[in-house]
Amino acid sequence: MTLVWSAKAIRTEGGGALPEDLAIEAERPNFTTADQRLGSDTEARKWYALWTKSHCEQLVFDRLGAKGFHVFLPKIEAWSRRDGMRHRIPVPMFPGYLFLHHALDLNSYIEVLKTRELVRILGDGRDRLAVVPDAEIDAIQKVVHAHLPTLPYPFLREGQRVRITKGPLAGVEGILVHTKPNKGLLVLSIELFQRSVAVEVDCTFAVAA
Repeated sequence: MTLVWSAKAIRTEGGGALPEDLAIEAERPNFTTADQRLGSDTEARKWYALWTKSHCEQLVFDRLGAKGFHVFLPKIEAWSRRDGMRHRIPVPMFPGYLFLHHALDLNSYIEVLKTRELVRILGDGRDRLAVVPDAEIDAIQKVVHAHLPTLPYPFLREGQRVRITKGPLAGVEGILVHTKPNKGLLVLSIELFQRSVAVEVDCTFAVAA
């Protein structure tokens, strides 16, 4: 079976592709995060998606982190061939994107936009920024901390919705797609920019949501 966690999307033109020499086979997730030190109201903080120039996710992450913003850049490991040798390297889980958790007033909004290599914050201007649901971020963070094999996966919408009941992904909901009797893939999607990744799970832990 394959488990797919998906949702609607607002399509953007952004996001860089992975390098042409990067052949993704089996992935192992990790992530980077920076502490927020700007004193924003915790209850007003929301998750926003940042669109960067191609291959500049880490640069934007570092620069915003240095300013004190709380940013989240989930990564997976992928195979890369260089000088005839294959190596596993960390790459962004969602090429071209990272996430910001902040209460964006006018001053902080402008400060974020000053960041070099950042294209924009997804949405229709400061008054109508697109918010990433907490549930989507929470699911991605669970996968990151679970250290399960993860790989990019096509964005999907259809299938039976299920919930994982046991293990490190307990509580995560998704859409079930059949592959194997006991093993499958839980595909996590960020609906805002229609990107998905898949993580291997035990399908016996899945129940109808």
